[in-house]
Amino acid sequence: QVQLVESGGGLVQAGDSLRLSCVASGRAFSRYTMAWFRQAPGKDHDLVTAIDWNGANTYYSDSVRGRFTISRDNAKNTVYLQMNNLKPEDTAVYYCATGWSSAVQVATRQYPYWGQGTQVTVSS
Repeated sequence: QVQLVESGGGLVQAGDSLRLSCVASGRAFSRYTMAWFRQAPGKDHDLVTAIDWNGANTYYSDSVRGRFTISRDNAKNTVYLQMNNLKPEDTAVYYCATGWSSAVQVATRQYPYWGQGTQVTVSS
């Protein structure tokens, strides 16, 4: 059974940085794409970023490109989200997710496995 556990969220001020971590277990981590989604209050889950199995290819949404960086350490079964220059509109619950593809996917349906989420709140 795939399990994903996020950590690293918190309350920060605009312009600050945070690094989220997600530890995966239950299968061969290094074979599969990993992604970060977020859900702001009253809104749907949005794909923030994704990284393929070996880190060679990534995807970023327009709203975070240039400020956020996704990376992975396959030896530690961990994916990271470095978030710089945070803005109040980045406030959301952030979820780690994975599926059965080794290539970057942008459709939510490609990610059937989700963590419990970690809250990120950015004050102005």
